[in-house]
Amino acid sequence: MQPEFVPLDRIDPGAIESLLDRAFGTDRHHRTAYHIRAGALPMDALSLAALSDGGELVGSIQCWPVQLRDGARTTPLVMVGPIAVDIDHQNIGIGRAMLREILGRVDAGAAADTGSQMLIGDPGYYAPFGFTADATGNWELPGPVERHRLLSRGAALPFSYGRLEARPLPAPRSGLRSAATLA
Repeated sequence: MQPEFVPLDRIDPGAIESLLDRAFGTDRHHRTAYHIRAGALPMDALSLAALSDGGELVGSIQCWPVQLRDGARTTPLVMVGPIAVDIDHQNIGIGRAMLREILGRVDAGAAADTGSQMLIGDPGYYAPFGFTADATGNWELPGPVERHRLLSRGAALPFSYGRLEARPLPAPRSGLRSAATLA
């Protein structure tokens, strides 16, 4: 089955939450990955839903703007995941297809500041996509992690130590002028 990929924001958020609960459990919000991206919003260009031929939600992938901070130095990263596939559609390549789609978009420059990506996951599953733990051994996280599962991919990081945290988004630009400019 080759799923159709659609922007995640076209899917009912309740359906996405249900899928994530079934895939990872209702206690998933306590995991370190959730603490890393706390306060961030998913990156629209890199967050997708996978639909079956009949339009059924069978998977989702989300990407988040995070950064590695060492004092005043920061390096932007994309946190990949969660990647969720409906239990009745697992082990037929949907998760890999979603990941290939996202990484293709990253490699094509679909969003800014995506030169390096990171995730927490099974090294054997993610190694064929270029993810390794080689650069992540000295990263600090806001919770526990099995170090061999903390993986990165992409452009060489200018430093391989620091604290992993959500990346602040730029303030929205509006066409409104301040009251001072209107006086």
